[in-house]
Amino acid sequence: MQKIIISLICCLLPTFAFADTVKIHDNAPDSHIVVKGDTLWDISAKFFKDPWKWPQIWGLNKDSIKNPHWIYPGDVVHLDRASGTLHLGKIIKNKAGQSDSVKLSPRVYVQSSEHNAIPSIPARAIEPFLSRPLIIEEDGLSNAPTIVGTLEKRVLLATGDIAYVKGLSEDQGLLWQIYRPGKTLLDPENNKVLGYEAVYLGDAEVEKFADISTLKIVKALNDINKGDRLIQASSEFAGSYVPRTPDSQIAARVISIYAGVSQAGQHSIVTLNKGLRDGLENGHVLALYRKGDVTKENGETLTLPDVRYGLLFVFRSFDKVAYALVMRTRLPVQLLDNALTP
Repeated sequence: MQKIIISLICCLLPTFAFADTVKIHDNAPDSHIVVKGDTLWDISAKFFKDPWKWPQIWGLNKDSIKNPHWIYPGDVVHLDRASGTLHLGKIIKNKAGQSDSVKLSPRVYVQSSEHNAIPSIPARAIEPFLSRPLIIEEDGLSNAPTIVGTLEKRVLLATGDIAYVKGLSEDQGLLWQIYRPGKTLLDPENNKVLGYEAVYLGDAEVEKFADISTLKIVKALNDINKGDRLIQASSEFAGSYVPRTPDSQIAARVISIYAGVSQAGQHSIVTLNKGLRDGLENGHVLALYRKGDVTKENGETLTLPDVRYGLLFVFRSFDKVAYALVMRTRLPVQLLDNALTP
């Protein structure tokens, strides 16, 4: 079924307000034809050195554009070098049968699905982190439903096995995810507990509600045991977030790298020690910094300036911590590196 999606291309900003804040690549093309697999970040980066400066680059009112499903494969992105903005067009055939492009004015798009739209960042890289909590606030699992027994007294549960759970309620639905408390996340600034990385074990579906409910393991990624906890399954979708700089000065640290490694590269997931309570929101872009080396010169100890080496894109904020995707880096991201407002 076709779905009408209203294009929210509007509110061009005055040229003088941002002309000196965006830098066009010397070899930037005049236009780019959007293809499947493109992202808004990548498209912006073809033209500009600062692809996260979203309102300036696309000439949009960021307060109006919350979920920009308005760019599709086949659209043509034009660079206006005078104003430092990008505009959309379409490929059309002229009378001679040659391909031309035309600029689009605000209009209604008719598309088969908004999922055909180009996302802001690589959706596949973050989808698992949207559908699973993975970070549990302090005491978040202490009162969660618990596996208290197994059919035929199995020690380890796998896909298709039956488990018995205490604490389930019918009003919370049939679908659940199974977790085990994992690594403790400590704030390096004061050593306080910020939360826990929960180990995702698999999915389960309730077959019968009771004081001790019966459920079936429908997917097991790891061995499941008595004592493991259940959390309601999430249905969040990897939407098209608007990249933007925080409204305030954020000074965060990298406190964890997904999969337990000590270094991260492009499109890796890291955890920051700041969250919603600190003003860090989905879509915020932060710059990565490495502490400057300490050296000696003529017997004098010198600390070299901190090195800015990459960018992070925050895509899921909790109260005290946040997930971020490494968008650009020229050095390996390391634990305790700084992430600051650009």
